[in-house]
Amino acid sequence: MKNTIYTLGLYVFALLITSCGANLSQADEEQGTENLVDARIFVSKAQFEKGKMMLGSIEEKIFSSTVKCTGIIDVPPENRAIVNATMGGYIKKSPLLIGDVVRKGQELITLENAEFVTLQQNCLEITEQLTYLKSEFERQQTMWKEKISSQKKYLQAESTYKSAVATQKSLEKKLTMLNISLTDVKAGRFTSLVTLYSPISGSVTKVNVNRGSYVSPATAILEIVDNNHIHLELSVFEKDVLQVKRGQSIRFRIPESSKKNYKAEVHLMGTVIEENRTIKVHGHINDESEENFLTGMFVDADIITASTSAKAVPQTAIVEREGKKMIVLMDEKTETGYYFKPVEIEIGASYNGNVALKTINVEMDSKPILVKGVFSVIAD
Repeated sequence: MKNTIYTLGLYVFALLITSCGANLSQADEEQGTENLVDARIFVSKAQFEKGKMMLGSIEEKIFSSTVKCTGIIDVPPENRAIVNATMGGYIKKSPLLIGDVVRKGQELITLENAEFVTLQQNCLEITEQLTYLKSEFERQQTMWKEKISSQKKYLQAESTYKSAVATQKSLEKKLTMLNISLTDVKAGRFTSLVTLYSPISGSVTKVNVNRGSYVSPATAILEIVDNNHIHLELSVFEKDVLQVKRGQSIRFRIPESSKKNYKAEVHLMGTVIEENRTIKVHGHINDESEENFLTGMFVDADIITASTSAKAVPQTAIVEREGKKMIVLMDEKTETGYYFKPVEIEIGASYNGNVALKTINVEMDSKPILVKGVFSVIAD
């Protein structure tokens, strides 16, 4: 009887142990599942929209090797003109201001000087003398051929006549350069005023005189610039010169005005190293009408010398936590929100707002990633 009771007790004890073990195993499994869910980061749809979060994916991007340089926006020499006078004079009329647009041949400045009248007088006098001098020259020529007059008188008449012709042509050329009508001069209509006209179409960029001031031929009265064709004038350091070739792409910015990137192309390269150990690189802008570019604007530029492709994410998708670089994968989407999971990454080169990834697993390549609002998720 005692043995039977003992055996029955052992059986009940074993049953209890088995039952407890099963319950513990089930509890551990449930606890593990709960920990798995808790390890992820939940973001409700309301939080997602309020935080202006955005999903993206790992994509193939182009990464370029570049040469950094600086320079200015400039125009070709034929698109820049300095207006000055061929003879000195006083400014009678100067109606233009900086920024005024002028067309080729438009009246710019009026000068006044009594010497202009003297020049016209001399021209008219020598023109009138030519009739007599020519007649005398022809008479002496005939007389010399007929042995009536000496060769000396003939040569003297020839010299006087030809010298007068040269003087007349010289004076007429000066009057033409001053824009004084030769027809008016020969008719005796003299003027003390001279008008200067615009040599090119463009905008006035400098005005160096005032009404009543005296200007000499060396004085730069106005500067006119035609911005219809502009280009980049870059300075590349000597150490980078051998990497730069004609036809390479240029990405440039105007740091004082905009953060936007613009495109250009290497068109010409200088052949002499300058005193500051740089070489000039001339670049053509792809779309000159893209912005209101102005001559003299300072630019930061990158000349693209080589390009490779790599799997990459936007720079905004990367966050640093405890010294590690991480991205955030969307692990699950539900009716109420999103479950995110941070993943450690190794990064490579960065270019144009993208960062290359050195290693990528299947999960990273197949699941969406958070590209905006990453910091808020990690912080939470």
